[in-house]
Amino acid sequence: MTQKVSKPDSEWRAELSDLAYRVTRKHATERPFSHDDFPKAPGTYTCVCCGAPLFAQSDKFDSGTGWPSFTRPASPEAVGEQSDRSLLMKRTEVHCAACAAHLGHVFPDGPAPTGLRYCINGVALDFTPESTGDGTDAD
Repeated sequence: MTQKVSKPDSEWRAELSDLAYRVTRKHATERPFSHDDFPKAPGTYTCVCCGAPLFAQSDKFDSGTGWPSFTRPASPEAVGEQSDRSLLMKRTEVHCAACAAHLGHVFPDGPAPTGLRYCINGVALDFTPESTGDGTDAD
């Protein structure tokens, strides 16, 4: 079971950048192509709010949409989903299961093996490189 993280809004605002706060706590969306700098090395994408592991680098792909895209979460319990009817369309919102941070949306137009595209705001993610076991991180 995922450990739940709850904080007052004032703490989230103090801990996060303005954009990360607006995206993760107020359901905004960052501009496309604003996070093309994520490493290609093995590792895990974690929640910028609480550090929970969300997506594996091995499940990341280039969707051409301008947002980091993944075929699946790191574990089935890592993210939650809910219906989003904003912007006059029906979509499925994806949020961190631990702290309820808005991450992005999931669409049924991704590649194999899942056919899903988790379209995630890059500002909602941090990257943790995989450890090589020798005290250094993989590059």
